[in-house]
Amino acid sequence: MNHDPFDTLAAVYAVGALDGDDLVQFEAHLAGGCDRCRTTLRESHEALARVAQAEPRAIPPAEVKDELLRRINGTAARRAERRSWVPWVAATAAAMVVSAMLTGGFVASRYEGKIGEMAREVSRVREEARRRDTTLTAQIGEYRHALALLGNSATQVVELRGSGPAAAATGRVVWHEHAGGYLVVDKLPPLPPGKTYEAWTLGGPAPRPAGVFTVDASGQGRRKLEPTGDAPAKGFAVSIEPEAGVAEPTGPIVLATR
Repeated sequence: MNHDPFDTLAAVYAVGALDGDDLVQFEAHLAGGCDRCRTTLRESHEALARVAQAEPRAIPPAEVKDELLRRINGTAARRAERRSWVPWVAATAAAMVVSAMLTGGFVASRYEGKIGEMAREVSRVREEARRRDTTLTAQIGEYRHALALLGNSATQVVELRGSGPAAAATGRVVWHEHAGGYLVVDKLPPLPPGKTYEAWTLGGPAPRPAGVFTVDASGQGRRKLEPTGDAPAKGFAVSIEPEAGVAEPTGPIVLATR
């Protein structure tokens, strides 16, 4: 049996424009279990649904639509034995379906940019996780160093107290003359850009720089201290200095040995 008439009727039926004997004939054909027509109707409904849901609706280029209408109208003209309104509605329905399919393609292309943003976000999260892992590994190493120092009978624990703009701050240094030490501070206020905290060892003719560090939002910070060599450390201090650090204290002392 020639299925072409039912292809035409399916396109019209999909947009609800089929009636009369054609409607009865097509529904009887559909009830007979025609998979081809059922597939055509399903694809047509899905395509039309995409058109309804697309906001803002993408419009295919004019030359694409003109070419599709030319081909569809040509097909309808070759079936002139059917009543004149059927080919016209079929052509219109087919144009709507194909346009919907094209619209889906254009909508999908707009989402490529969003997919790119998502990919960049995933990459950023991965990089942030990698940095956190690196930081955590470093912190674990510092804690192990501090624990090793505490296990040595020659290690001292030196208390620091706040002063000046950080009177509420506290600090502690776990110190060994030959192995160095570990500074932990609390309640130091975060500093503005361009400023940092710098640790100092005391006991020689002048304070010796022991490294710069920052604190988190709660005012906590830490710094590994290297051994001083021949001149033993008799005390420790922390001052506010330029971001790169300085060779001798220039800013206010915020922590010092009691």
